[in-house]
Amino acid sequence: MAESRVISRTDLEALLEALHRRGYGIVGPTLRDGAIAYDELTSVDDLPAGWTDEQEAGSYRVHRRDDEALFGYNVGPHSLKRLQLPADRVLWRAHTGDHGELTVLQPEQPAGPIAFIGARACELAARQILGRVIGSDSLFVVAVQCGQAGGTCFCVSMRTGPEVTHGYDIVLTELLDGDRHTFLAQAGSERGAEVLADVPSEAATGDDQEAARALSARAAEQMGRTLDTDGIKELLYRNYEHPRWDEVADRCLTCGNCTMVCPTCFCTTVEDVTDLAGAEVERHQRWDSCFTVDYSYIHGGAVRTSPRARYRQWMTHKLATWFDQFGTSGCVGCGRCITWCPVGIDITEEAAAIRATEEANE
Repeated sequence: MAESRVISRTDLEALLEALHRRGYGIVGPTLRDGAIAYDELTSVDDLPAGWTDEQEAGSYRVHRRDDEALFGYNVGPHSLKRLQLPADRVLWRAHTGDHGELTVLQPEQPAGPIAFIGARACELAARQILGRVIGSDSLFVVAVQCGQAGGTCFCVSMRTGPEVTHGYDIVLTELLDGDRHTFLAQAGSERGAEVLADVPSEAATGDDQEAARALSARAAEQMGRTLDTDGIKELLYRNYEHPRWDEVADRCLTCGNCTMVCPTCFCTTVEDVTDLAGAEVERHQRWDSCFTVDYSYIHGGAVRTSPRARYRQWMTHKLATWFDQFGTSGCVGCGRCITWCPVGIDITEEAAAIRATEEANE
């Protein structure tokens, strides 16, 4: 295990500078449009110092903390998915010349490597799961240990958090003790160790490490939701015609919010766009959702025409058929789908209702 180091709040800027010198563009959390969203960072001052969020089913609010924690929030509407699988990507473009000749152009390549600051354990688990579907990425990841759980979090149930254990280049634990504001840092890769070597730090003490362990333990005890995962794949397979699907369909707006904020949903569509003259064309890959009628459309009509069928497809895929396809659950317990559902549909509540009915009939 790599040696733990302690970085002061004032020296954290040196971490970003070390990444900039190596050519990384830096993305991380910032306060924007009433939410903690992911955007380009130019300095530590862009981080949401002193802000936190409150999340419940269908509810998200930010408010001030009583300290200046930089990472004192849970997770917002964005996830690492937007860096792994962009919401709108040009696959190719073409144009016709004056004499009708067709020229196909390759899309512009990304400007350079990306470093992400502030990834949580559930996001790293989602990154690994999504990577099985779309392939690996080259992100430089600076992870942050969770110091608190949100009202819709259930990562403990999914065994994906709250403690970061793998999938990072550097992991930070933010420690606040009176006027002392520091970060316990540990490298998880050779390139992470190389970057940390350029950041002023001192050796961690036993007290620092004990404070970090206590922080993770406290977050684990604060989970806002739980999900019984014992035999959940078989449970959903046995209850494909359960009346609960009709009850949730009466509330579901099929808006697709849950799939847009989910860090592992990967449905996309392809769309060709031409100019008015027909001389320029672009082919785009864009996020789509299994909640849209057109997504299951084949010759003759849509396969899943009802909200009942579409919600059942999403939840059963996430918690059951994903195991058969990819060997793991498609849910990491981040709670985003609960928070950002306009009508507050709760995936843990739906699974519990189906299980309760089955147990009552035994």
